[in-house]
Amino acid sequence: MKALILSFFLFQSVHAQVMTQSIRGTIIDKVSQTPIYGVTVVLMGTDPIIGTMSDLDGNFILENVPVGKVGLQFSSVGYETVTMENLTLAVGKELVLQVGMEEKVIIGNETVVTVKVDKRKPQNDMLTVSSRTFSVEETQKFAAAVNDPLRMAQSYAGVVSTEDGNNNISIRGNAPGGLLWRMEGIDIPSPNHFTQPGASGGGISILSSQLLSNSDFSTGAFGAEYGNALSGVFDLRLRKGNNQKREYTFRAGVLGIDVAAEGPFKKDYAGSYLVNYRYSTLGILSSIGVNIGPGVTTFQDLSYHVFLPTKKAGSFSLFGFGGLSSQVFAADKDTSLWSKGGNRFNGNFYSNTGAFGLSHIYHLNSNNFLKTAVVISTNGVGYQEDELNYELKPEFRYEQDIWQNRQAISSTLNSKLSSRSSLRTGVIFSRLNFTTDQVWYDDSLNKNITLKENEGNTFMYQAYSQMKHKLSTRLTLQGGVHVIGLALNNTYSIEPRASVNYAFDSKNSLSFGYGKHSQVQPISIYFSRIADSLGNSSEVNKDLGLSKAHHFVLAYDRNFGKHWRGRVEAYYQYLYEIPVSIDADYQFSVLNNRDGYTDFALVNEGKGENFGLEFTLERFLYKDFYMLFSASVFESRYSAVDGSWHDTRFNTNHNFSLTTGKEYNLGEKRKNRIFGWNVKAIYSGGMRNMPVMLEQSIQRKQAVYDFQNAYCDQNPAYFRLDLGVSLKRNFKRSSGTLTLDVQNSTNRANVGGRYFDTKTLSMKTWTQAPLIPVLAYKLEF
Repeated sequence: MKALILSFFLFQSVHAQVMTQSIRGTIIDKVSQTPIYGVTVVLMGTDPIIGTMSDLDGNFILENVPVGKVGLQFSSVGYETVTMENLTLAVGKELVLQVGMEEKVIIGNETVVTVKVDKRKPQNDMLTVSSRTFSVEETQKFAAAVNDPLRMAQSYAGVVSTEDGNNNISIRGNAPGGLLWRMEGIDIPSPNHFTQPGASGGGISILSSQLLSNSDFSTGAFGAEYGNALSGVFDLRLRKGNNQKREYTFRAGVLGIDVAAEGPFKKDYAGSYLVNYRYSTLGILSSIGVNIGPGVTTFQDLSYHVFLPTKKAGSFSLFGFGGLSSQVFAADKDTSLWSKGGNRFNGNFYSNTGAFGLSHIYHLNSNNFLKTAVVISTNGVGYQEDELNYELKPEFRYEQDIWQNRQAISSTLNSKLSSRSSLRTGVIFSRLNFTTDQVWYDDSLNKNITLKENEGNTFMYQAYSQMKHKLSTRLTLQGGVHVIGLALNNTYSIEPRASVNYAFDSKNSLSFGYGKHSQVQPISIYFSRIADSLGNSSEVNKDLGLSKAHHFVLAYDRNFGKHWRGRVEAYYQYLYEIPVSIDADYQFSVLNNRDGYTDFALVNEGKGENFGLEFTLERFLYKDFYMLFSASVFESRYSAVDGSWHDTRFNTNHNFSLTTGKEYNLGEKRKNRIFGWNVKAIYSGGMRNMPVMLEQSIQRKQAVYDFQNAYCDQNPAYFRLDLGVSLKRNFKRSSGTLTLDVQNSTNRANVGGRYFDTKTLSMKTWTQAPLIPVLAYKLEF
């Protein structure tokens, strides 16, 4: 111990003139969340060894560590050793960590199998199959990810982008709306700009990477604590602000200008704040008079996390986000252009989203803690249109507003029963609210007509319990149950979940997972008023039941040395009681929805199935190089009310992606600059369209769809190559990073879909995003 401390002081003296920064953090038991005293922390690759030990509160600090890539090893008697490699340490920001350690399990005279730590193992220790952790660095580093978790996830097996113009993803052939978002252990609405009610994506993420900590992403057979989802889960965790010094981040780029601040409230208090604000660059240019085209797209957002620990009452956290986004289209004020096809309409589209939460963690004793959270959230979209008269005065023509609100409370009891067993039990209660208004101006009546005016509310309840038990050092079992119900029509589902993992040795393991999952329909579907043949409208979907699915996953993992991992997963999903159109002529199913709103009368008589094989080969960041290759081959089908089977809209059949990059330390002669390049290549089958019957469409001068051959029309194969370069520099008291992402660098015209043009009476093809450069500069100080 004396030698360790002595070497630490020698280290500080020798490197006094080198650019340095501090590494500190807290070490806790991963299950009970209590601090661990006496953990040895070693800075890897140092000779003599540099290190320290955690104090009574689990805190540790390493000062004057040279900036760059660093590795740490944490060891303690009775706990599995934890290794964290390739951590980025920069002058402008302290590296603050929270390290969870798992207690060792030794049973009798059993031969101990030392399983290598999976560097993509989920933060949630009760996830076994089809789950991985993702880091903030990945959202920043992956080419064209632009700090967006959804765009980053497109590099993972089983994940396909539905369109370049937004960040919606299809997971294993499911509709984007099957994805659940959680933050700090409670459900939240889609945290994206330009999102729609019932959707899981949007134009761009509201969340700042400054707030996120390492989080989890699941694509099937997820644990019992996750409900109201059919396809996947983003379980987001927020990092705490620096509680010892104030730090700031400024970022300016094509997408917007960000300003972030974090720091302590007062000296010797563990509380902290962390806040980020962003305003879109296009909005700034428009406000100063720069002409950026016929429409103006603006957005702004605020996200925050405030940590407030107490001595006896536990710790409190305030967290949340809010985003305002709009697209405004102005009419041509030159009236002579109107007769030549010019635009005489003003249009204003908005999409606003927010969630505001409070959480509380209280340790009942050393083995049990209770976490309670409350979230109030809202999402609203609307469109208003005016027409200019020849005096250039606007006259009202149309307006629509749709709002969905939720108030939710959750409480979870986490119990460490022994070194081998842990239990997690919780409840979630939510109040759901919906309002919609639709008004248009009738020229013949010379007055405004209300097309829709409706509102409604109901309650949703969820409860779950799940247990993890290590039968041996090789074999781990997990089991649980989730219950979900909707008070509106007294529909409910009882859902068993189970998984098993067996480690053959330190390199090979086999896992199996099963789960029954269900999802409440978007609240707008229940309260939509739909007119019958006589023109009478009613809430015909109010008695819809839950969509349900059985997930089966078999996975094999192999570690190749310290830095490579391979994974093969086979899966089968059977979906049933899916809402489909009551009219067999339309072949409509919510499994093909891009968002959550529909005007169809529905019944729970649809089915679906997704099955496929996924392969992942990953080289974790080592010697400044990383690589992730994923391949998916799958089928996604559905049946409507008549029982006939069709491809889903999202059945691309295959998807391959390669994401890779490397950094080069140019050394002190180049003023501590680090140059990096990143590449992402995606090759996928095309999305599918509802085919159009051309002859009938020409006769009727409107699109006539061939519903009996639904989604047999597939777009050509999709290929996109994204490139990124970065240049980092450490200054004396700050660090800066210049990045350039080139999205679709080959400018390939990927087909987005086909449609019938009523002006030319012919089929037209629309293409997705062209080459787009995204330049940004970030300064941390």
